[in-house]
Amino acid sequence: MSSARRVLVLGANGFIGSHAAAALAEAGWEVRAGARDPGGAALRAPAHEWVDADFQRLVRAEDWSALLSGVDAVVNCVGVLQDGGGDSTEIAHVAGPRALIAACEAQGVKRLVHLSAVGAEEAAGTHYARTKQQTELALEASALDWLVLRPSLVVARSVFGGTGLIRAMAAFPLAMPVIGGGQRFRPVAMEDLCAAIVAGLEAGAPSRERFDVAGPESLSQDELLRLYRGWLGLKPAPILRIPAFLAAPVLALGDLAGRLGWPSPLRTTALRQMNHDVEGDPDIWVERLGVRPQTLARHLSRHPASVQDVWHARLWFVRPIAIVALSLFWTLSGLITFGAGWERSLAVLAEGGLHGRAGVLVAGGGAVVDIALGMALLVRPWTARAAMGMITVTLTYLLAGTVLLPHYWLDPLGPWLKVVPGMALCLFVAATGARR
Repeated sequence: MSSARRVLVLGANGFIGSHAAAALAEAGWEVRAGARDPGGAALRAPAHEWVDADFQRLVRAEDWSALLSGVDAVVNCVGVLQDGGGDSTEIAHVAGPRALIAACEAQGVKRLVHLSAVGAEEAAGTHYARTKQQTELALEASALDWLVLRPSLVVARSVFGGTGLIRAMAAFPLAMPVIGGGQRFRPVAMEDLCAAIVAGLEAGAPSRERFDVAGPESLSQDELLRLYRGWLGLKPAPILRIPAFLAAPVLALGDLAGRLGWPSPLRTTALRQMNHDVEGDPDIWVERLGVRPQTLARHLSRHPASVQDVWHARLWFVRPIAIVALSLFWTLSGLITFGAGWERSLAVLAEGGLHGRAGVLVAGGGAVVDIALGMALLVRPWTARAAMGMITVTLTYLLAGTVLLPHYWLDPLGPWLKVVPGMALCLFVAATGARR
C-alpha cells in the first residue's frame, strides 16, 4: 500500500475513532482526521491532518466537498447514544451520513467503512438502534463499495462511557452493583477492532457486507465485573443486584443529565440495548477479515492496570457526587442568606464594621454570586471555570473575613477553617474536568 493513500476518519477524537486513526497511520495511510474541535485534538495527535467535521454543519452533500478532496477512502466512527448536550442521533446517524454517502458518490470516493453497533435494528426498540439501522440501509441503497462493522462491547487501555462505568462498578467498595447482571457480552479488544478497520481498507477486502465485530468469549455482566475487579488488584466482592424499581430513577436521572450536556452511560437507551443484544456473531468477521480476536482475560493481561486506573475507577462516581454537593452548598448558601439567614448575615457584617447600606450590598451581592456559581457548576462547559471561580471567591471571603473578623479563626465551630476543605473539593472538580 502506498503511503500516499489518504483516508478521512470521522469522529477521530472519539473513543474508537482516535484508535482507528492511529492504527491507520501505523498501517501507512495518510490520515485526515475529522473532529468537532480539531484544534484541541491536534495537540493530542499532531501527526494527523486535522479538519473541522461537525455533522451538524454537514447535512448537505456539497458541505463535504473540501473534506473529501484528495481522499481515497472514508472511515466513519461518529455515534451518539441519545439526544442532548449538543448531540443529535438524527444528525449523527442519519442526516450527516446520508449527506456523506451522497458526497462520496458524487466525488468518486468509493470505499466507506462505517462503524455501527451490534443490535442496530428496529427490534431493539430504541431511537439509537433505529437511526443506526437507517444509515446501514442507506449504504445498501448506495453505489458505494461499503463495509459495515458492528462492534460489541469495545475494551481498551483507555475508557470512555460504558467501559468507564464497568470499571467503576467493579471498583465499588464492599459489593459490585449491577442492574440485571445476566446480560451477556462478547468484549472485543480495541486493537482487534482497529485491525478489522485496517483490513477493511485493504485491496480485495469484503465489500457491501455487514459484520458483527465480537470477541471470542461470551461473558455475563457478573463475570465481566469480576474480571475487571481482579485486574484492578482489588479483593473479590459479591454482586449487588439493583431491583428494577430502584434502577428506574437512576436511569431517569441519567437521561436528564444527558439532556443537560452530561453524557452518561446510565441511561435507558443503554439498558434497552444491553437487554436486546450486545453479543453479536463472533465467527463471520474473523473468517472474512482474517483477524484472530483475543479474550478479555488475554487483553487485560497484556495491559496491566496502573494506579491511575484504580484512581479513575474509584473516582468515577465520586466526581458527580462532588459536583452536586458543591452546587447545592453554594446555591443553598445564597438562598438561605436571602431568607432565614438575612438578619444573621447583616449582624455578622456589622460586627466587622460594615453597617447599613454597605452590609446590605455585601450580603446581597455575595448571595447572588454564590447562587450564580452554584448553578453554573451544573453546566458542563462551565464546570471547571465555575469551580475555579468558587476558589477565587472563597479566598476573597477568607481574606476579608481575616481582616474584619480575625477571631473567627479561633471559633470552635471553625467558620474560616471549614472553607479550606471546600476549596480542595473545588480544586478536585476543576482538575478532573477533561472528558477525553
